[in-house]
Amino acid sequence: MSKETIAILGGTGDLGTGLAIRWSKAGYKIVIGSRTLEKATTAVENLKKISPQTPAEPMENADAAAAGDIVVLTVPAEHQVSTLTGVKDALQGKILIDVTVPLVPPKVGTVQLPPEGSAGKRAQDLLGDDVMVVTAFQNVAAHLLKEDVKIECDVLVAGNKKAARDKVIELAEQAGMRGWHAGPIENSAAAEALTSILIQINRRHDISHSGIQIVGQADH
Repeated sequence: MSKETIAILGGTGDLGTGLAIRWSKAGYKIVIGSRTLEKATTAVENLKKISPQTPAEPMENADAAAAGDIVVLTVPAEHQVSTLTGVKDALQGKILIDVTVPLVPPKVGTVQLPPEGSAGKRAQDLLGDDVMVVTAFQNVAAHLLKEDVKIECDVLVAGNKKAARDKVIELAEQAGMRGWHAGPIENSAAAEALTSILIQINRRHDISHSGIQIVGQADH
């Protein structure tokens, strides 16, 4: 039985590209979405240069959201609302994995959460209860996802539906990471804020990819 189709909206950056590579290796079909088909096609061409063995289909965002069984949003924070508004109808009844981090240049090392409390809560409020918004992967060093290395960073998974969180934890594991239930969508604020703290740690301690790990559970 073939696995689901994962549509990555904004799959032009390191994070979207890295997740595409890792999930494709795990057997998922990948669709790359962008604002235009031309941009999506360019993203797929660039993906093939990095990972020739990773097949992906380019589509405009709305078509990609419709084609995906699971949809992932990897656009910059300033494009979160406009992108989600354009694909809202196609997301109904689906899981949306939102990796948005509300970094506000130039002070990206300072926590600056939006009025809604978090980018994840903003997405859930915008899309309505029929879309299962789950936030994850905000603290992962995106460039490492493209490499064949172990990711020394756990994934905090927040969302209002446990079954949806379970699925995203499974996807995190399929991509080589360990995921943890972090509670309802409001708790996304913690993971989003933590990104700015990790940026500060990287700067002050000359680290390229600091991360977090949850301790206390015996290894299986």
